[in-house]
Amino acid sequence: MTRRNFLSKGAMLAGGTYPTMMALGMLKPAPAHAFNLTGSGNGKHIIILGGGLAGMTSAYELTKLGYKCTILEARERAGGRCWSIRNGSTHTEVGQAPVTAQFDDGLYFNAGPSRIPHHHELTLHYCKELGVPIQVYNNVNEGAYYFAEGKGPLSNKKIRAREVHNDVRGYMAELLSKSIDKNSLDTALTKEDTQKILEYLAAEGGLDIDKLYKASARRGYIESPGPGDKAGKIGDANKLADIIQSGLMDPDFYNVAEYTYELQMTMFQAVGGMDQIAKALQKQVVPYLKLGAEVTSITNLPEGVKITYKDASGEHVLQGDICICTLPLPVLSNVNNNFSGDVSRAIDYISYNQTGKIGLQFKRRFWEEDDHIYGGITHTNNELTQIFYPSYDYLSKKGILIGYYNFNEKALQTGELNYADREKLALQKGRLIHPQYDAEFERSFSVSWHKAKYNLGGWAVYGSESRKNQYPVLLKPDKQVYFAGEHLTYLNAWMAGAFESARSVVTAIHGRLTEQRVTYPATKG
Repeated sequence: MTRRNFLSKGAMLAGGTYPTMMALGMLKPAPAHAFNLTGSGNGKHIIILGGGLAGMTSAYELTKLGYKCTILEARERAGGRCWSIRNGSTHTEVGQAPVTAQFDDGLYFNAGPSRIPHHHELTLHYCKELGVPIQVYNNVNEGAYYFAEGKGPLSNKKIRAREVHNDVRGYMAELLSKSIDKNSLDTALTKEDTQKILEYLAAEGGLDIDKLYKASARRGYIESPGPGDKAGKIGDANKLADIIQSGLMDPDFYNVAEYTYELQMTMFQAVGGMDQIAKALQKQVVPYLKLGAEVTSITNLPEGVKITYKDASGEHVLQGDICICTLPLPVLSNVNNNFSGDVSRAIDYISYNQTGKIGLQFKRRFWEEDDHIYGGITHTNNELTQIFYPSYDYLSKKGILIGYYNFNEKALQTGELNYADREKLALQKGRLIHPQYDAEFERSFSVSWHKAKYNLGGWAVYGSESRKNQYPVLLKPDKQVYFAGEHLTYLNAWMAGAFESARSVVTAIHGRLTEQRVTYPATKG
């Protein structure tokens, strides 16, 4: 069986060739994710469409193997969605005039990815290999707020996350404890087992000796402990009915970050902005990178591939042996091509979400000085959805917080606003939680990814049908064109998806062009 045939089947079976080869023992596993491919590309020309993480990583690894690469990137910057907004950053959205950020020097916010899970080993590997220092990202902060607009007893009030979390946890433990103690549940437990469960629930929920939930120091103090006779004062627990009626147990809120696999601590971020990862990659591939080169046509030839693109000097035609297309699918659907019908349908069928962020610069870090919030996220049920507090430069004079990070319908509505009205909305809703906005706000910058000209969406969103039917189509090459990006993994929206996909495609192309023979490991029987 040839390597080409094997890798094609492997990509279909395992969602990527690289993990298939690892599973079959064809590549040695390494904690640092060393890429142990052998053989030479002998100068064969690979044209890569898109200068985001997937595109640049593909070129980085292919050139190590002796391939000639050309990266075509439509923007005047590389990195794609791995983008940190700084003073002088420019942005163009459909239906909007170009805009330039005017933040103070040294301040920034991440318009795209901002977090690295500790189990995304390949992302961390590239940070290490490329010399990008990382620091802890504080994703979980019980001192941040929940804020629900509405008519409930706790609506229109900012409530610390720790209060809601511990009150709900306590009441749920109380209800379950009472049910078990009265043999109301068919638990099939021995008396000793039941007692252990009851002891666990008492500890988990902070129940008293009567198995009742009462407020404790877990949910914080209304007067902090101090010297002398200052023992501290604990506030009363919110009533369970009030929490429910105010919507604080609705899906908008009760997504406990530490329970979600991708968001479990420890999380990391690149020191100085996530774009440091993209910039480090760009340094490695800059000789092969053409910025301001918008692809207009992709044509499979009987041998090789032809790419037409335009830049400031006009239209150009480039021919190569293989093409790796990392363009977001909503963008790719508008590029002329001669793909097969199945591939064209898959490109048009797979959807991307709507999402947006706004960075707000303030004269002082009042969230730290006044509210004692250092990193973490405030959750709302209004258009803001989330407010992100920076997990860096603590106690500095100024700072930028992310005034909204919203999705889908809320992001769609926000994205239809002009930049000034987005700022107005962020301030109007944000001051309900932080009245300091009025005195401290200086300037803003917003990005709606589904309106961004060369993205037209945040990240790929799959349903069971599209994952089953359209996703596998794009895992295979269409003749000489391979597809790569986070949208071709099960790591959608994460930088790790771009890295993993790039490695998978590099492995497949290298196997095809070197035509090395591959045999399956011996089996018994």
